Amino acid sequence: MMRKTNHIGHRLKKEAPRIPGYIVVLAWTAFVFCMFGWIIMASLSTTKEIFTNNLLSSGAHVENFTKALFTNNMGLYLLNSVIYTVPYCILIIIIAAPAAYCLSRFNFRGSGIIQALIILGLAIPNIMVVMPLFSIVNSLNLSGTHLTLIFIYTAGSVPYTTYYLMTFFKSISTSFEEAAAIDGCGFFRCFWKIMFPLARPAVMTVTIFNFIGKWNEYFMALIFANKSELRPIGVGLYQVVTSMMNSGDWAGMFASVVIVFVPTVIIYALLSKHIIGGTTAGGVKG
Repeated sequence: MMRKTNHIGHRLKKEAPRIPGYIVVLAWTAFVFCMFGWIIMASLSTTKEIFTNNLLSSGAHVENFTKALFTNNMGLYLLNSVIYTVPYCILIIIIAAPAAYCLSRFNFRGSGIIQALIILGLAIPNIMVVMPLFSIVNSLNLSGTHLTLIFIYTAGSVPYTTYYLMTFFKSISTSFEEAAAIDGCGFFRCFWKIMFPLARPAVMTVTIFNFIGKWNEYFMALIFANKSELRPIGVGLYQVVTSMMNSGDWAGMFASVVIVFVPTVIIYALLSKHIIGGTTAGGVKG
């Protein structure tokens, strides 16, 4: 009994310096849950109930979501975001993963320059390349299609994704490649059959980051998806929120907001373990 009491006391003494941090995290978590809960309740209420602070007093108004999806085109904007982000996430991994592997495992002429350019690309803000991109898109007659934004997203994410995967590939032991070479495994087969599966935690993590970043992207989409039928969810939400604030339909506005953030919250909640695993795994040498 005495030993158990001493153990508890020692543990409490060890955890005492962390208590302020726990309090801050709990307070922030409670605030986020309350905020999300209020928005969801407001999206199912009427505008009058929102302003009188009597949320859901007349029951759940699911028609707010029906109006947001079909009448205000949030369904179309949601579909456009899927069309942009899913092919982009696949394409960027196909390009960046082999590039990161080569740059991290092989020393060849120009590899240092390429790595320096990748780091330089991380420091260039989007606003500096908008005008050149706009000129190129117009000169090649590429505007007015979904492919334009997919290619722009992919090209803009190459530096970050490549650099992220490079740090992970450097942490993988070379014994896997040596064993594959002894068995007669070629370069491409070694990468796709051995190294790429080993890098799956990092690939999943960077894919989630890329997906969330481009799902909520606004600036590039506003310029290069300037037609109503091409707008993604971020630009579409701004248009819907502006029109609904002018019309006074606050319930429909909150329903549109819920439609935007629910997919990313669900994805992050389901794949949070992969994000943590992919972020920490690169720090462990094989």
